[in-house]
Amino acid sequence: MSRDPAPSWPLVLRLGVAQTLAWASTYYLPALLATPMAQGLGLPVSHVWGAFTLAMIASAALGPLAGRWIDRWGGRPVLCGCSLLFAAGLGGLSQSQGTSGLVLAWLVIGVAMGCGLYEAAFATLVRLKGSGARSSITGITLLAGFASTVGWPLTGWLEAQYGWREACLVWAALHLLVGLPLNAWLPSAPALSGPVPADSAAPAPAALEPDRPTPPRWTAWLLAYVFAATWFVSTAMATHLPQLLMASGATLAGAVAIGALVGPAQVAGRLLEFGVLSRWHPLLSARMAALAHPLGVAAWMVFGPVAGPLFAMLHGAGNGILTIAKGTLPLVYFGPLGYGQRQGLIMAPSRVAQALAPLLFGACFQRWGTGALWLSGGLSLSALGVLLYLRTQVRPSAISSARL
Repeated sequence: MSRDPAPSWPLVLRLGVAQTLAWASTYYLPALLATPMAQGLGLPVSHVWGAFTLAMIASAALGPLAGRWIDRWGGRPVLCGCSLLFAAGLGGLSQSQGTSGLVLAWLVIGVAMGCGLYEAAFATLVRLKGSGARSSITGITLLAGFASTVGWPLTGWLEAQYGWREACLVWAALHLLVGLPLNAWLPSAPALSGPVPADSAAPAPAALEPDRPTPPRWTAWLLAYVFAATWFVSTAMATHLPQLLMASGATLAGAVAIGALVGPAQVAGRLLEFGVLSRWHPLLSARMAALAHPLGVAAWMVFGPVAGPLFAMLHGAGNGILTIAKGTLPLVYFGPLGYGQRQGLIMAPSRVAQALAPLLFGACFQRWGTGALWLSGGLSLSALGVLLYLRTQVRPSAISSARL
């Protein structure tokens, strides 16, 4: 496969920093602020997590619509609006006084997440760069891979020094002072020419590939399953890995140290994708990534907690590459035409799986202990099976025309 053109680094830096801010102030926020929020509002912690779950479901519902907006008008107006919504939601969260205010603020944040996280950034790049967006997608995920590395320490320090309400206000201000200018600085999308299809808006004419064979309709459903299964596993590990490690015999300090390996491993996986794996069809790197978590589970089950570091590195590297695959596989199968809306539809089940993963996997962990890893390993293997099956369903001409 031919190499993707070099990424436009000014564009990647703008989107990457804005995405780091968006992820750090939303997805990674409850891990440190859920308990202080609940205590400050006199509510059970489950209410905070329930509001966050509603936000994730709202983001799933809004994803296809946001993708269509980006297909039609480009990413700049949509992402600028999301910066304002992020600021409004976080500001509202800082002023909430009970369950209703908490839920409303998280719903506003959920709407912003549906229009302003990775899927929107990927669609923005495809709208600007067409089929040559693969390396730029990888570049964004490299930067945003540090969202927890930056976000958790900053959130923890702000909460300890000033309180959770002030922490939310600082994040809201950062969206106005940093995120909004970065998104406003994005290039305008090329003008559309010709009629817009009824089911999705068309990208720039230079990006269209009219001779592209249309893959079977169920290809999108299979990709949706792959991403939902792997994102369920990713979120389950993000919320329960330390407890799993301690249940297998690791100390608290050891569990924290091993868990800290996941972030650098994700970045290492994305660097691997940016370098060596960029020469391959993205389906091949996605297969390797889907296999990584089951291999880590097998090592854990055979050797116990001594294999914890290996598990964390395998899981992190695989998860890092799969994050990129969420952007590149729909592009390589379907092309840039209507990418944003299609990406939103394909990723909607993933958002729901992500919202339910902490609760469902937590219940399995409570019942089976570390045996719950058989569930995560099995889901990852099922995703691998689908990826292996997909290869046989794409005609050589389709793969050739879809090269990045």
